[in-house]
Amino acid sequence: MKFRKLGKSDLILSEIGLGTWAIGGGDWGMGWGDQTKSDSKSAIFEALESGVNWIDTAHAYGFGLAEEVVGEVVSEWKDEVIVATKCGVLPQSDLTPRRYISPSSIRDEIEGSLSRLKVDRIDLYQIHWPTPLENLRDSWESMVQLQREGKVRCIGVCNCSINEFNEIGEIDHLVSNQPMYSMLEQTIEDDLLDWSSAHSVGILAYSPMHSGLLTGKVSAAWLNSLPQNDWRKHKVDHPAVKHLHQGQGMSRFLELQDELREIASSNDRNIAQLAVSWVLRKQEITSAIVGARRSGQIYDAIEAVNKPLSREEDTLINQAICKYMSKEND
Repeated sequence: MKFRKLGKSDLILSEIGLGTWAIGGGDWGMGWGDQTKSDSKSAIFEALESGVNWIDTAHAYGFGLAEEVVGEVVSEWKDEVIVATKCGVLPQSDLTPRRYISPSSIRDEIEGSLSRLKVDRIDLYQIHWPTPLENLRDSWESMVQLQREGKVRCIGVCNCSINEFNEIGEIDHLVSNQPMYSMLEQTIEDDLLDWSSAHSVGILAYSPMHSGLLTGKVSAAWLNSLPQNDWRKHKVDHPAVKHLHQGQGMSRFLELQDELREIASSNDRNIAQLAVSWVLRKQEITSAIVGARRSGQIYDAIEAVNKPLSREEDTLINQAICKYMSKEND
């Protein structure tokens, strides 16, 4: 395993972080299907045994379920584990998520997270979404206060653009931003990577495999086989997957998948490893967050750390993605 320093903090993170979105189960509106605790714990222990030193979770993932499982594993693990969690996504009456931040809601959420994680201090506490924007500045001040009180070690944000950073105001305490970043979602390359580097803000890239689409497993049969409580099945208008549900989207994506498989196999990789290596090629990226929900899934990502992307692979990937995007925009 290799490690990188997170922004201006003193946190040294493994280049792969374990994501626990799927560990939240399938009953909260954005779940990935049913999940057993034994599978979840096995996946987390395997990641730690493989050299991953940090776990990314959130109150939203099963509305406490993922944090509870992480808390159990961390309390049983003999070595230090860096734990990052998030606030700002609350359950509605039907247990679907609602993005909302305020000073009072953040105060309520952190107490629940501390209890579920079985810790006295959270290593990295993050605003999950900057919504509503008019509450962002006061909410950020509450995050700074939590750090002063010793309830959190470091504070960061997720899904924030430069315009939203301007709304925050004082960013001296800001150590990280967690945006989506993958071959299929490259928006942060427009300006956010440069801004983050200039302000010593680390980037924690989530969904490097683009919600499972960059694993090499996609097909019409795969999509149809997903359980009904997997968001990729029922959120047919979600930007990450809507093209698979519409018109020629699936056939065009399968053409891209074949091209990526050829690029990957030329250097003895699979598509998942290629996807993670592609994200880590940028030095502005502190770590790539890779989800796992059962044992055996994290190893591919870890292999990617030891095989950096070549310039030739980067060029071929760019050509394949550009061709695919041009067809999608026709």
